[in-house]
Formats: sequence, structure tokens, C-alpha cells
Amino acid sequence: MTAHSHPARPVFLGQNQYGKAENRVVRITRDGTTHHIKDLNVSVSLSGDMDEVHYSGSNANVLPTDTTKNTVYAFAKEHGIESAEQFGIHLARHFVTSQEPIRTARIRIEEYAWERIETPGEDEHSFVRRGQETRVAQITYDGSSWEVVSGLKDLTVMNSTNSEFWGYVKDKYTTLPEAYDRVLATEVSSRWRFHWSDDAQQAPDWEESYAQVKKHMLLAFAQTYSLSLQQTLYAMGARIIDHRDEIDEVRFSLPNKHHFLVDLKPFGLKNDTADGAVYYAADRPYGLIEATVLRDGCEAKIPVDLTNL
Repeated sequence: MTAHSHPARPVFLGQNQYGKAENRVVRITRDGTTHHIKDLNVSVSLSGDMDEVHYSGSNANVLPTDTTKNTVYAFAKEHGIESAEQFGIHLARHFVTSQEPIRTARIRIEEYAWERIETPGEDEHSFVRRGQETRVAQITYDGSSWEVVSGLKDLTVMNSTNSEFWGYVKDKYTTLPEAYDRVLATEVSSRWRFHWSDDAQQAPDWEESYAQVKKHMLLAFAQTYSLSLQQTLYAMGARIIDHRDEIDEVRFSLPNKHHFLVDLKPFGLKNDTADGAVYYAADRPYGLIEATVLRDGCEAKIPVDLTNL
């Protein structure tokens, strides 16, 4: 940096990044009359030797964000979209290796799932948007090592029994009655980090891995007799680590979607869980349970605040 370009005051530039956020790209692949859809929301963030553009406004090292947008669409055609993770890997590698000032590329992707509408005819080109969850991925590359964090959000699940909550601390502000048969519901937000970090390593099968992680997550939720949402969270993370060798770390953010028994005594009605009950599904406030589950010997790298991902 030239001497005159730095402001003559005790101020300096810290972490910075730039790129084009939320590029919606839909790739349709045709296999005869059978079509396949990949629907992504891709955000590109680049960092590196960008001091001058901040200090003096010189754009000499700046790849326009409009160019990054164009690259997303061109790569969708040129490389296809095998998976969100693989598409992000192609993009991150391109930006870091093609632009000397760019040292790190971070690609964040949301994926929206579609399922085929089965029809009596031969044509298979009609789809309905699947609303169960949004798949997410974050791919970071610094020219030598990779970090891939996949995940999901907005996956709402419920156990209508096999959940209790009692034996907790009670003080003068405690009014909550102990529950020995309650509804347990949550909206899962989860991220998991792969130990794949080097091109020399065999990359995971990203699509199969996602399907298996979700399967084990749901099985653990369904099969854990829960004395607390924390216990269920740990069971979900532990089952993923136990069954998926490619994953070293899982983090969950689980809002407790409270279901309160309605007091029907004023109407002469009993409202017992044993014979089927009526609940009030509360919107807010909600308990928020968050934790990381790690493979033994591994270090936590997923940010504690998932909104920072």
C-alpha cells in the first residue's frame, strides 16, 4: 500500500468482504420427456487484497458483483448443478484461482426442493414445491483448504407423547406445572461440518449424505423418550456422528414450540392427555435450546450464533 493512500489518523480497515447476494438460479435438466429441477439461492462473498478500494476508492482489484452474478448463471449451464455443495465448490475454486487479489471465497446456498407430480401420461415435467424444509450449504475456500458446512432450516417436527418435563429448579417466580405426558415440538435449524478439507481427500457423496443425515436426525427425534429438549437434541446429534463418518460436528438451534393444555374446566370438560387432549399452540415467547455435538477429538468450528453462518 502506498503511504499517501492510508488516512493519516489512527484508524485502519478490519475484516471486509463483498459479493452478489441471493442469486436465484433454476436449472432444468432434460432426460427425454423426464425433467429434473435444481432450484438454488446462491450468495457469493469474496475477500482478499481490498484495502485500496476502501481507502481511496480504487477499483483496480475489484471484480464487479455483477460479474459474480453472471458467473453463477454461466456455471449453472456449464457445470450443471449436481448438488448445492458441488456447485459451491466449483464457484469458490473459480473465484480464488482466477483473481489474484481474491484470497477467500465463501458461497452460501439455500436449496428449495421440488417433487414430481405423478400423472397417467408419459410426460414427467410437472412439479410441486416441497415445503418440508430448506436445505442450506456454506462452502469456504482459501486457495488451499476447504470448509463445507451443510444443513437445513424450517424442519418442523412433533412427538405427540413420550415427552416429560419435571424436576426442574423452582423459585418464587415459577408457575409452570410439572408435565409427565406432554407434546414436544420444534422447528429444527441445524448445521453439520464435514471433515473433507483437501482436494487430495475423497469428497463425500453430498446428496446421499444429506438424505442420510436427515433420516438419522428424524429417527433420533422419534425414538428418544424425552425428559428434556436438550436430551433430544443431544440424541439427534450423537446419532448423526455415530452413523456418518464424514461429519465431525453438528450444531442445532431448536425453538421449543410450546403446546399448552387448554383449561376446559369452566365448561365442565376434562382435558386429560390420556384420552386425547386439546392444546393451545403458542407462537411466542418460546424456549430456545442450542448446542453443538462433536466427534471425539474434533474442534468446534461452526459459529455459536447460527445466524452468522
